[in-house]
Amino acid sequence: MIKGEGAGRVGGELEAQGWGCTRSWVVRGLAAGERIEGVTRLRGGWTSEMRRLSIVGPGGRRGLVLRSFVKPFYVRHAEGLLAREAEVLRLLGETDVPAAVLVDVDAAATRCDHPSLLMSLLRGTVRVDGDRVEQRADLLADQLVRIHQVEVTAESRPRVWQPWTSSERVTPPESTGRPELWRRAVDVIRQPPPAYEACFLHRDFHPGNVLFDGDGDDIRISGVVDWVETSWGPADLDVAHCSTALALLHGVPLGMSFADRYAAAGGLLADRAAAHLYWRMLDALAFAPDAEKVAVPWRELGRSDLTPALLADRLEEYVLALFERYG
Repeated sequence: MIKGEGAGRVGGELEAQGWGCTRSWVVRGLAAGERIEGVTRLRGGWTSEMRRLSIVGPGGRRGLVLRSFVKPFYVRHAEGLLAREAEVLRLLGETDVPAAVLVDVDAAATRCDHPSLLMSLLRGTVRVDGDRVEQRADLLADQLVRIHQVEVTAESRPRVWQPWTSSERVTPPESTGRPELWRRAVDVIRQPPPAYEACFLHRDFHPGNVLFDGDGDDIRISGVVDWVETSWGPADLDVAHCSTALALLHGVPLGMSFADRYAAAGGLLADRAAAHLYWRMLDALAFAPDAEKVAVPWRELGRSDLTPALLADRLEEYVLALFERYG
């Protein structure tokens, strides 16, 4: 997690914003003698507000993370999203996937001011800078393979994947000089989804949801966060989403190479080029026409170079590259 500005006493910071019920809910769940010493806003979130809570007590210090949905759209869907994340965190506690430990959840906001989930604090930070991007991409690919290998029972299987766009909802960028390219791209996803072998998906796996620890050659992944979209579906869909994000963050070549890195790490993808094209295009077109909006948290993390014009250009070049390789 990335710390924000203004660490302070949680009583003042939360209650001043009308978060008194949430604070009381957290306090009731602490161990005997523990108290909340401070709160720090965490940067880099898009769907929810994230806060690091500093806990002190007889056993020493520890950190918790409070995730709360406050935007109206996400509040409406919070009960399903947070209940799903809570179940996934319980499931992952028995695996080697570096996920947080669930502490408590109030998905319907019956005790909190906003729908909220409380979990353990993971080490590490989100890293979206240009340092060692090839190394980080390899680590991402290896981690994604291990996520897809998580075994679930029929009872614990997450929901079936859902598309984030459709041919009717895609709007090409107004500034495009290649309208025919976008028409071809939309035609790809007009087709029914290809047959696939399903597995456990993160469904929103990208560099903004992965924490890294260490430096230089010793860098490693220390945590994977944001499990509200966890689904059951094709591995290609997770690979596609991370590929699009890498293309927008670091350029088309890195985005195009991620599927190869995933396969080299032992991951299994569709064996037909047409299937690759479908899954990759389905994800890429969900960013049109305003890929810029996803860069808001990335810019908060220091990527001021990610201008709307740059992101629009990268998305279009990425769509073109997909056709050149798979079309």
